[in-house]
Amino acid sequence: MSEPVTAVTGCLIPDEFKGLDPIDKSGLEALIAAGKANPKMIKTLKCKTVAEGRFRHANYIRDLPAYIVDEPPGLLGDDTAPNPSEASLAALGSCVAVGLHANAIARGIKIQSLEIALEGDLNITAVWGTGDVSDKPVGFTDVRIKVDMKADCPDAEVEELIAHVCNWSPVFNTFKRPVNMVAERV
Repeated sequence: MSEPVTAVTGCLIPDEFKGLDPIDKSGLEALIAAGKANPKMIKTLKCKTVAEGRFRHANYIRDLPAYIVDEPPGLLGDDTAPNPSEASLAALGSCVAVGLHANAIARGIKIQSLEIALEGDLNITAVWGTGDVSDKPVGFTDVRIKVDMKADCPDAEVEELIAHVCNWSPVFNTFKRPVNMVAERV
C-alpha cells in the first residue's frame, strides 16, 4: 500500500506545530469525487446550546469539548469567550481559510502564509429586542474580509482563488443570502 500524497503548506504548519500531519491530498481528492458523485447530498449539522449563567453559553457539537460563547462586560457578560456575533465572524473566517487551503492543495499551490482579518458592522441598540426596537436592520449590515495570503503563484491567481472560495464557502453564502429559519418551542 502506497503512502498518501500530501502537500505541505508552510503557513499551516508553524514551527511550534511541526510534526502534525498536513492535509492529505488523496483524502481531499476522495472528498471531491464523493461530492461530484452525489451533488445533491445534504448533511445536517447539529449544536446543542446550554445556558450556564448570565450570558455565558456552552455549545456542544459532535463529541467535542464545549465551545463557549459569552458577552463582553459592555454587554453585561463575563468576557470569558467571543460573543455570538464575534463567533459568527470566526466561523466565516475559518470557512474561508479552509476553502483557500483546500483549493490551494487541489491546484498544487503552496501557501507560505495565510491570515484573514474580518470586521462586521451591526447596530446593537435594540439590545436583543429589549431596547430601541425602531425600524432598523438587525444583524450585520456590512462585513469586510481582508485576506493576506502569500503563495507560490502570481497575485492574480491568489485573487481568483479568493473569489472562487467566497463563491463556494458555506458560511460566506449563509451570510450573503437569506436562509430559511424556524424557531419553535419544544
